[in-house]
Amino acid sequence: MSRTGLIGAIPDCEDDMSAQLHSLTLPGPMLRRGFWLYVWVVETPKGQMHYVGRTGDNSSPHATAPYTRMGQHLGFASNQNALRRHLREQQIEPEECVSFDLVAFGPLYGEVEKQDGLTRDDLMAKHTPIRNAVGALEKALAEGLAAAGYHVLNTVKWKHPHEVDGWNAVRAAFSERFPGLA
Repeated sequence: MSRTGLIGAIPDCEDDMSAQLHSLTLPGPMLRRGFWLYVWVVETPKGQMHYVGRTGDNSSPHATAPYTRMGQHLGFASNQNALRRHLREQQIEPEECVSFDLVAFGPLYGEVEKQDGLTRDDLMAKHTPIRNAVGALEKALAEGLAAAGYHVLNTVKWKHPHEVDGWNAVRAAFSERFPGLA
């Protein structure tokens, strides 16, 4: 079999695809490293679905930008592609979805900066309390969206309690896009 495309036939290809022009607009601030909360809004063949996440690693003292997580979530590295996995659990291939919208709020905190003389353990000691606070807000956001009737794909398991003032700020910010949270 061959596939015919813009440049002619390519032998031994079974897919027949039509080339289309697409566009992605990314706000510059989404490139800032730090601790962010985000919600993916996915228009799927089965309706709108949501995934709640955060930046700020569990296993390292790094907190990346939402832009970086965006590609990882839809990539193929099994330890990074949680959104792809959750969609597949719903029998949905990401490439079949109509659109993906990443709604991000942050940075709530900056990334812990590397400094001369600080070990990885020192950096983790600074990183962990921030990560725990943001993780608690991530859980509250996921639960709040689900309680408001949004289809949330993931369950956030976090044992630390969220701070009331922090949750109020997060809820107010995300309520602009998700009015059911208000």
